[in-house]
Amino acid sequence: MDSSPMDFAGALVEQIEVGVILLDHDLRILHWNTFVSQRSGKALAPARGQPLVSVFPEADTNRLEQMVAKARDEGLHAYTHWREDPYLIQMHYGPEGQTSPLRLQSTLFFPFDCQGQRCFGLLLYDTTEFARSNEELTTALNALGSKQLEQEQLMHKLEKANAQLLQSEKLAAIGQLAAGVAHEINNPIGYVFSNLKTLTGYVNDLLRIVDAVDGVSSLDELQQLKRSLEYDYIRNDVEALIHESEDGIERVKKIITALKDFSHIEEEEFRAADLHKGFDSTLNLVNNELKYKAEVVREYGDLPPVECIPSQINQVVMNLLINAAHAIEGFGRISLRSSHEGDWIWLEVEDNGKGIDPAILNRIYEPFFTTKPVGKGTGLGLALSYNIVQKHNGRIEVFSSPGQGTRFRVWLPTRQPLPDGAPT
Repeated sequence: MDSSPMDFAGALVEQIEVGVILLDHDLRILHWNTFVSQRSGKALAPARGQPLVSVFPEADTNRLEQMVAKARDEGLHAYTHWREDPYLIQMHYGPEGQTSPLRLQSTLFFPFDCQGQRCFGLLLYDTTEFARSNEELTTALNALGSKQLEQEQLMHKLEKANAQLLQSEKLAAIGQLAAGVAHEINNPIGYVFSNLKTLTGYVNDLLRIVDAVDGVSSLDELQQLKRSLEYDYIRNDVEALIHESEDGIERVKKIITALKDFSHIEEEEFRAADLHKGFDSTLNLVNNELKYKAEVVREYGDLPPVECIPSQINQVVMNLLINAAHAIEGFGRISLRSSHEGDWIWLEVEDNGKGIDPAILNRIYEPFFTTKPVGKGTGLGLALSYNIVQKHNGRIEVFSSPGQGTRFRVWLPTRQPLPDGAPT
């Protein structure tokens, strides 16, 4: 036989029930097979050398641009499935010439070398009958789509329930601290109130002295009244009472400020914050939980402003401090430290309590897992802390030795990474 392999290939292309369009580098039409002429109703001769989108305007879409870019820039085949779009190039006619456009059309766009130049091939094939005849595939795809939707709805419900659960833990933590905060406020308020009662008596005595100025007959009589009312003692004690009352009110102010800083429950915005200020506010807030259990030592390093949600980081520190206090039997020591390494900062809480059993160390972040007695904890504190640190693109490390104590270290980036696609 004298026919070349190319002749056989050409004969095959003309007979197959697949549209074949050959394009040059600039997407001008070089050739197409009989299938395209029959199904499109367009003649090949006047189309040769014309841009593809001039002959088939419906193909002038972003979808085609993406396929061309993938083939031209990356040298890859670009495939689209009939489930994605109805067609790239509309074929109006069926095998016998009847009007019946390809509704389920798959396409393949690919690069190839043609006489030393980069050309492209576009294959168009109808999968309508395949899809109609394959009922099992259709049923399976529909079932899969339904299951996927159910799964997405379930995940949404779980995320919502998790957020509500963690929010409840934060409210529970604030409730747990309420008695301690009340006690911390009650002490200074108590002696301020007592001082006010004493000052009331002093003011009355001083007013008697002032009123007597107009009625006494001599300076000696006025001096005698001052001595009888212990004027010198009142004068010295009033100054001390006012100073002590100012200290008490300042203490109440600090506690209220700490509670206010801590309780921004709905805060969701990242901003640059002074973490040490938050640590001090948290320590003021949990002072009543700690002062009978441990000496708290602050070992702060130099920290830059950290991009975070401050109230949530305060929540983490509070959880770690309270856990440290609960781990101490008798009276112990709790260290709160911080430092800065490159683009990261770390904070840690260390206690000299009873430590954590190595057998359960890998479970401490599980929701509801707790080693505390009933009524002592919900088992959500560390789970909440872990989620907050994850949200901040950080990590938690734990080091513990039974009988010697535990150290939790939290690493946080100084700046949060930009979302994908965000401008730098």
